[in-house]
Amino acid sequence: MPQQLSPGDRAPDLDLADTRGDRVTLADLHGRRTVVYFYPKAFTPGCTTEACDFRDHESALDERGYRILGISADTPDTLADFATTYELPFTLLSDPDSRTARAWGAWGEREIAGERSEGPLRSTIVLDEDGVVLAADYAVGAAGHVATLIDTLGSRP
Repeated sequence: MPQQLSPGDRAPDLDLADTRGDRVTLADLHGRRTVVYFYPKAFTPGCTTEACDFRDHESALDERGYRILGISADTPDTLADFATTYELPFTLLSDPDSRTARAWGAWGEREIAGERSEGPLRSTIVLDEDGVVLAADYAVGAAGHVATLIDTLGSRP
């Protein structure tokens, strides 16, 4: 299992396509705090719940100085459809080989419908303006997580 990130770690680089096919790198994130969330698959019930939860709390995160990035193995076209269907106002990135999920520790054993397998873990990593990890949660639930995250971030300078 890949090593999970901890506060104080420098985030591994990323170079992923967004919904338009434009590349986004870690350097592009510098200058603003960022909430990066990994999710298994667009249009599935849990991932849709989580994405809509981030959508519904996007302004609260923005007011605290955070932008949101969602990452999954879905294609840019699928992510574009997902963003349009659910009116997601934040950037979604395609990690087709899950290389970024693995590098960020968001990959491991999970259980879905009683079956154990390896795959992307629902995870949230918060970065400062320089790409240093402020918080990392690798046991995220699909519902209610964002409100808890906002409460946690509210206590940060």
